[in-house]
This record gives sequence, C-alpha cells and structure tokens, in this order.
Amino acid sequence: MKHMKKLASVLLTLVMALVLTVPAFAAQEGTLTGGSITINDAVPEQIYNAYQLLYLESYNKDAGAYAYKANSAWENWLKTQTSYVSFDTQGYVTWVEGADAAAFAELAQAEAVKMTADATATASAAAEGSTYSTVKFKNLKLGYYLVDTTLGTLCSLDTTNPDAVVEEKNEAPTNVKTVEEDSTGNYGKKNDADIGQTVNFKSTITAQAGAENYVFHDTMSAGLTYTGVTGITLNSSAVDVSNYTVTAPAADGDTFDVTFTQAFCDTLKANDQIVISYTATLNENAVIAGEGNPNTSKVSYGDSSNTKYTPDSQTKTYTWDVDVFKYTREGETEKALAGATFTLSKNTDDELTPIALVSEGNNVYRVAMTGENSTVTEITTDATGKFTIQGLDADTYYLDETKAPDGYNILASPITIVIGDNGVVNGTAETPQGVDEVKVLNQTGSVLPSTGGIGTTIFYVLGTILVLGAGVLLVTRKRMSAEK
Repeated sequence: MKHMKKLASVLLTLVMALVLTVPAFAAQEGTLTGGSITINDAVPEQIYNAYQLLYLESYNKDAGAYAYKANSAWENWLKTQTSYVSFDTQGYVTWVEGADAAAFAELAQAEAVKMTADATATASAAAEGSTYSTVKFKNLKLGYYLVDTTLGTLCSLDTTNPDAVVEEKNEAPTNVKTVEEDSTGNYGKKNDADIGQTVNFKSTITAQAGAENYVFHDTMSAGLTYTGVTGITLNSSAVDVSNYTVTAPAADGDTFDVTFTQAFCDTLKANDQIVISYTATLNENAVIAGEGNPNTSKVSYGDSSNTKYTPDSQTKTYTWDVDVFKYTREGETEKALAGATFTLSKNTDDELTPIALVSEGNNVYRVAMTGENSTVTEITTDATGKFTIQGLDADTYYLDETKAPDGYNILASPITIVIGDNGVVNGTAETPQGVDEVKVLNQTGSVLPSTGGIGTTIFYVLGTILVLGAGVLLVTRKRMSAEK
C-alpha cells in the first residue's frame, strides 16, 4: 500500500508547560498495539484528545509502506472527504496527491466535536523550575491520529508507527487591560477622575494561530457606567464591525462582551495584537478613595465543550475628597464659624469654572453628574464650620470665599487646593502626607475707639473765649487812641 508521507503535523497552541495525566480509551481499532503519542511543551491545565481516524492493518517502516483502513466511527465522514483521501474497493485508504493536510486537520477537528476521544490527557501544572513539560498517550493501537486540544487551535495529524511526537508550538492568548490617566494621556493600571468624567480603557489581546471562539468579557464595578466600544484594531489597523458583535449587558452577567467571528479568528497569526478601546463614565456610585473602582476583563477561548479563560486583568479608577474647616482664633482655641459661603472652581480653558455639586447630607457634597437636578455651586458653613467635597480628580482646585460670616473680613483671594497621587491634599516636600483638612482662617477687626458725645460744653467754652478776646481787643484799641 502507498506510503502516506505527505501527512504533516499541523500544530496547536501553547505558552507554559505541564505534565501528563491519565489516558481514557474509547473505540480504537486494529490488531497492532504498543503505540504512543508524546506531546512536548504542552499547556498547563489544557485537555488533549487523540482520535484514531485510520488504523494500521500492517506496515513496513523501512520500506515506507503503510496499509490503512478507516476507523468505523469515522468511515462515513472520511468517504465524503474526497479532496483529501480515497478508498479502494477493499476499504484501504490513501492520501490524495497534493492535498492540504492543514485544511484536512481543520475539517477533522470540527467533526471531532461529535466524536468520543480514543484517549484523553489533561496537562498538569509545570514542574518547579520548568517552563515546558510533556504529555504522553501510551498503549495506543497503531493508526493515523488526530490530536486536538481545548485551546481550540489547529490540531496535528500523525501516524503511530509505533511512536509519534508532537511539538506543541503555540501559546494561549493573553489579555492586558489598561486605563488612561487624563493628565498625561498615558495608559496604565490606574487613573484618577472626577465624578461625571469619561474614562478611556484599552484591552490588548495577544492572539495565537488557530484561534477558536475568542470572546472578550468585561465587568465594571458599580461606580463605572459603560458607554461603548469606540473601536477595535488588529495590528493597528481597524477591524470591520462585521467581524465582531458587542453585547451589553451580556447574558453571562458581564457588563459587555465582544464576540469575534470564527472567520476572523481563522485569520489570526501567532502574536497578532487585537486592541479593544472602550469608555465608561465615573458615576455617583463611585467609591471615594479606598479600594477605588475596578474594571476587570478576560478572554475565553478554545473548544466550546471545554472553554478556557485567560487570567483576569484589572484596572482601578480612583476619585478623591477634600475636607474644609472654617474657623477663627480665640486665643489658642480654634472656633468654628458658621455663615461663610464658598465656591470650588477648576481651571478650564484658562478660566476658573465653578463646579456643580449635589448635597449628600451631613455637610457632604459630591461632584454632580451631567444633567443632575438640584445642583449647587455654593456651600455655606453651619455651626461646625466643616464640609466635605467628594468625587474629585487628582488636580488643582480653587476654593473661593464669596461671603464671609457677619463681622469678619472676606478672604482676599481663593485658596489653592492640590490633590496629588493617592489623594494627598496639599502635599509638600516637607509634609509629603499632606493635610487632613484644609483650614480656612477668618480675621475680624476690633471696634474702633470712641470718645463719647461732647454735648454743648464746647460751644460755651468757645463763646467765652470769643468774648474775652473781643474785650482784650477793645481795651487795646482805646489805649492806643488815648496815647495819640
């Protein structure tokens, strides 16, 4: 019988390594035994399946002569694959000259979903200090086997005569999520934002050859409101919307999913970069400081009967608050002042713009969402002299006193408030931890001195002086006249 030398191994996908596990046998056929398939550099926790498409009735390895017949579970399907294999009148199977083994492997993999594997092995974790390991199917009946993996990549075809070795060459996909820090335009693992601000995200999927069933899953915390996917690129070129579907909210409980078509997945090569760009709004439910507002994503992939997931990739969006204390001094005592009115502003396009706020009660205010009702731009202190403003970006703000308490001098200029990394307020080189609250001191002038009322006495005094003066003047003139 003819030698099937043109059958090539068209391999799967891989990244880390593993150790074998137990083979489970189903419907191998033939009388020749003692075969094995060794998979080098297998992927941890992936399931590997072996299917006997053909069994060897006999062979002469040195002569390159092999007599194949179809495994009965595959026979009907194989007889439809006339572009790849042919049957003679006795049921022997030969390879069609020039046929594409990779294309045949892909078709066989799709058919294998309906079949029971003849041997199954699950890769365990890699041994300590090792990157790659081995999975081995033992005690197989000799034949032509399809080896598939739950990674979903194109499988290998090989003949056990008696042993076959498959080199696992691929990797599982990876997913790395980042978020834009608006003050720099850089993407990283965290950012700061005002409540109501649009936050930009990117997730980069490093794809692998033979990709199957790629779905991007994203879950946002309560403080983030998903607003849409703004674009997807493949190696920096835009991906047409016909190649994917966005579902929001997703049936699986995700905030949204992006499902790529299999036709698109079939075009992917090892290490292709898929970048998904999308946006959210930091909303009124945002966590202030603390643990921030997480956004988590992952990618599912592989055989639909055993879906695998990349590890979670997460970013955090932070928003901050500032406490204010209005007071005056009475000796060494700080006395709270009621009745001072303040506006918080931010420099927008070289102009100070008051920030709209919403009262949360108990002297707490937060930055308002666009279109919210009952907003204010002024805060008036009560007897505590204190208030808190929440939902602020790491940025520079200006607290302007628009009205002082009665009898106190209004501040001549706004107070500058700088919120830095990790929410530090007005940190300096000398005080890197900043301040717990922004203290606003009001001064008052004392009552001007008073002389009291002078009544009519002054008029008597002045009158007397004038009378005496007139008398002196009269006497003087008379003497001068007499001397003449």
